[in-house]
Amino acid sequence: MIKTLLVAARDRNRLGEILQITSRFGLGLLLAQLGLEKGDEGAKAGGGDNDPRSLPLRTRLALEELGPTFVKLGQILATRGDLLPPEWIAELEQLHSRAPTLPFEQLRPAVEEALGAPPEDIFADFDPEPLAAASMAQIHRARLTDGQEVILKIRRPDIRPRMAADLRLIAQGAALVEAASTAARRFAPVALMRQLGDAVLGELDFTMEGRNADAMREDFAAEPRVDIPRIHWDWSSETLLVMDYIEGLPPRDADSLRAGGIDPEAIASLGADLVLDMVLVHGRFHGDPHPGNLLCLPGDRLALLDFGMIGHVSPRRREEFMAFVQSLAMGDPAQLTDILAVWAEQSAGQGVEAVPRAQIALAADRLIARHGRGRLVLRALVGDFLPLMREVGLTMPPDLLLIFKTLVTLDGVLTAICPDFDLSGAMERSSLRLVRARLSPEHWRPTLMALAWELGRLGEDAPRLLRAAIRRLEAEPVDSTGAAALAPALREGARWIAGGLITAAVMVAGALMWR
Repeated sequence: MIKTLLVAARDRNRLGEILQITSRFGLGLLLAQLGLEKGDEGAKAGGGDNDPRSLPLRTRLALEELGPTFVKLGQILATRGDLLPPEWIAELEQLHSRAPTLPFEQLRPAVEEALGAPPEDIFADFDPEPLAAASMAQIHRARLTDGQEVILKIRRPDIRPRMAADLRLIAQGAALVEAASTAARRFAPVALMRQLGDAVLGELDFTMEGRNADAMREDFAAEPRVDIPRIHWDWSSETLLVMDYIEGLPPRDADSLRAGGIDPEAIASLGADLVLDMVLVHGRFHGDPHPGNLLCLPGDRLALLDFGMIGHVSPRRREEFMAFVQSLAMGDPAQLTDILAVWAEQSAGQGVEAVPRAQIALAADRLIARHGRGRLVLRALVGDFLPLMREVGLTMPPDLLLIFKTLVTLDGVLTAICPDFDLSGAMERSSLRLVRARLSPEHWRPTLMALAWELGRLGEDAPRLLRAAIRRLEAEPVDSTGAAALAPALREGARWIAGGLITAAVMVAGALMWR
């Protein structure tokens, strides 16, 4: 079926490359299981299926060779522990973009177009030797005329058309899979494709990463222990990002940190507080806090890097997540069942049968029995939670799964430098900060102003509404019984309007006083 995709002529060469790579890694049978190949064609195409390496490993290697779009697809799938078994998750979590470095002269035309001049004319010093390379970008160091060390993140030339072709092909494949495979429908392939498209297009536009960094810096402006590189917007664009260079130690092991004069326990506590505040207080969090994106600095400070993957948490989701944690802490299976039922309803795809509530309750009981009323070991909790959801047929909302993945990644980093670190203590501290933030005037001011605005509009409309009601009564006479019954309602309505006007005035005055 994959060979009959109605692809434009411009995508056929890329489709041929994809088929060759999947065949070489023996993925024909996998395509057949997804409904993208007939069984005999899949077996034929999967000549490499006799490869002794496991199917998850071969899939990961194929995705890496297929390039950044497919790597990103695999990274999204790596968050779906509610759908994929542990061996697949473990393999997909190892995905990384592989790309050779390019001579700078191949990047020079794009850099000069973005800067409006050669980099040697803009910067006091520019190093044409790459500092690092990935499939989407290459990094070079430079120094501004004021002495500030910076890096240039340069998008690889001609990568956008190739990734756009990949997205078109994956989108068509997702539609076919959703139509052909009942089992695959639980994955909601079309919705997954939309998530992939948003992620890829966001990472292709470097201005989005820059704005993410600015927003995160604003979130932690009052925290002196956090360093987020400044974006130099005078020279940044969609294809080029210029930011401060920060030098530090990645949090890989405690000994190297101590050798650098850094306290691993202080870093672990700070890292947990930061990420939990991102999720629970600010509603905006770093989606991939692995050691390569964290640097430990003198004075037990932390620098955050690479803001291409940012998660957003709605106020409602924060409430649900805290209720989830609290239900475990208190050993409350009824509350946990309610939360799981809400998540299941939010993530249910078309054509997928709803899971009976009794089955959800059994899953909640099992989770409470294993992890309730005790120390919260996040990696163990998620390691049980997602397979249990898969076992009972529950799927989870993608944004929630990214939160779990982020916290598990963080937990792994922190326990590597501080094996006895307990994330539950940090979660308690963060929940207290969340309560304080909600009680602050700053939190309520936008809501109160919006409410005051609406009540003010009600006050402005009140005369018109009363005149319309009087005209209606005059045009349609009612009997004395009806008039008698209507009079109390009109008086009550008048009291509500008056109360609304008074409340609006109080809200506006209060909001202005809090400024």
